[in-house]
Amino acid sequence: MVRWTRSGPIVVEVDGTPAGRRVVEYASHEALRTGAELVLVAPTQPFGFTETEGPTPTDNLRSAARWVRELTGSGVAITTLLARGSRLKVLAETAQHARLLVIGRTPLRGPQRLVTAHGDLFLATRTGCPVLVVPSGWRPSDLDRRISVGVDGTAMSLEAVEFAMRAAADRGGDLTLVHSQHTPRHLSLVPPEPRSGEELSVAETLADWGSRYPQVKLTRFLTTRPVADVLVEEGHQAGLVVIGTPAGLLPIGDPGARRSVVSMNSPLAVVPHHAAAHSGAAAN
Repeated sequence: MVRWTRSGPIVVEVDGTPAGRRVVEYASHEALRTGAELVLVAPTQPFGFTETEGPTPTDNLRSAARWVRELTGSGVAITTLLARGSRLKVLAETAQHARLLVIGRTPLRGPQRLVTAHGDLFLATRTGCPVLVVPSGWRPSDLDRRISVGVDGTAMSLEAVEFAMRAAADRGGDLTLVHSQHTPRHLSLVPPEPRSGEELSVAETLADWGSRYPQVKLTRFLTTRPVADVLVEEGHQAGLVVIGTPAGLLPIGDPGARRSVVSMNSPLAVVPHHAAAHSGAAAN
């Protein structure tokens, strides 16, 4: 099973579009803040397919590398990679040992946008590292220092909280923890069960990361609504929204994450939860 390599490079998709240029800019800022290597990757058509007219993927990579140098000077180590294959295949393979994969959100609507969201979640669940989806309208602003993370009371939030705390510390920003006590309608008459070990582990994780990064201002927002609904609204006031999703499952298995990817207006980090890693740690 793939795991999250926290000390790996940041991988960013290069597609040669104006919106893609913003995605590269976002990834450049992340690399500069964290001291990570930046890998620029451009998928190219499989053998037997003809590239469309205009700049080639190689041209796009060269242009993106120049743009990163303009933004960061010599502060970021850059690697360029031209890989043959489908977009999802190339990005998934390139990000196997990355700390973060940065991609763009296509400005589609209706069923096409849902299909794209499935692809984004596929990358998060199969690469093992967080996938950060940047909307086409993103611009650097003071909002980038405001981060929100969804906490659902289960272990699925563990890596998401870790990622959000690190991001807030790197940006010198504030973190809002959106914690839901929402109960689905068909369970509303069932008496609540005692807190499980997973719920306690989330509380312990919050305390642990809070002690590691005391400079991060934490705000807890308790709601009875589904976390996904609240986070979509938070996206209008935050520079980054973070959610957790199960690793290794098909994207359709996580409707909350799917809705967030489809509806979010701000950059969104989808952080996979590796249940086996935590169960192994608990056993030890």
